[in-house]
Amino acid sequence: MSTVIEQAVQARLVASAPCMETVPATLRYDRKDPFAVQMAFPAPATLEGTEVAWAFSRELLATGVDRPAGVGDVRVRPYGYDRTVVEFHAPEGVAMVHVRTSEVRRFLERAQHLVPTGCEHHFLDLDEDLNALLRDAR
Repeated sequence: MSTVIEQAVQARLVASAPCMETVPATLRYDRKDPFAVQMAFPAPATLEGTEVAWAFSRELLATGVDRPAGVGDVRVRPYGYDRTVVEFHAPEGVAMVHVRTSEVRRFLERAQHLVPTGCEHHFLDLDEDLNALLRDAR
């Protein structure tokens, strides 16, 4: 059984111009990091010209498809019919993307099958994490 789920999604980049550009993105969930999800954008879709991936709480994404969630660097909220807005806040500015809510829900269902909500702690390897932390401290 795979321990990682990846799902390609089409995200619409919200800009000040009336037209929203579609950019490819990938939602990723790895049960080795059971509380987090990632949303990655390929190099051509970013200002820096390098791939960018944002990691944030799976719970934040799950809550945000139904009601506004988040107060930090990543915020998620529903928007109209079958759209979810994900906002990424950085010192350089704010990027907002629209993603189909049905795609987000499908991704979350797949993650739920891999690691049920409330069981994330069973998938943490605290001994390995502690060893890595101590190794890095030397």
